[in-house]
Amino acid sequence: MRQAFRIFIVAIVAIFYIALRPNIAIATPDNTIRIASVDFTKQPAIAVKVSLSNNANELKFIPDRFTFESGKRYKLLLSNTSAMKHYFTSKDFADAIWTQNVVAGNVEIKGNIRELELKPNATAEWTFVPIKSGTYELHCAIAGHTEAGMRGSITIQPSV
Repeated sequence: MRQAFRIFIVAIVAIFYIALRPNIAIATPDNTIRIASVDFTKQPAIAVKVSLSNNANELKFIPDRFTFESGKRYKLLLSNTSAMKHYFTSKDFADAIWTQNVVAGNVEIKGNIRELELKPNATAEWTFVPIKSGTYELHCAIAGHTEAGMRGSITIQPSV
């Protein structure tokens, strides 16, 4: 019983250590987890442009398929040029990454992000590092938008 408690405490400490530092755990091709000794905040972010709809108000993400590699730093450059608001929603993806920040207007948001709402003509930047491999659903959470085609997928591949 005492040994199990010690293992539990070590696991909790490791989780907090990983959560509070930019040096994070990443998935490897053999599905093991390793602690990266890289400061990801110093790594240049790979920019990926994403449009939530367009001037014709089409209900779709452009592009609607994304592939990221765990352990690399990315910056989603999100824009909504349509006349209606849209959501970039992917809870499971959000749980599989370490979010450095989201910048919208003059506001920088840090911490866990589950979805972003972009009002008409709004932009936002989401900087993150993928941690957990997998394929995750992307959709707009507004009623009827997903069914009309505003959906996609996000794949995180293991680091090489």
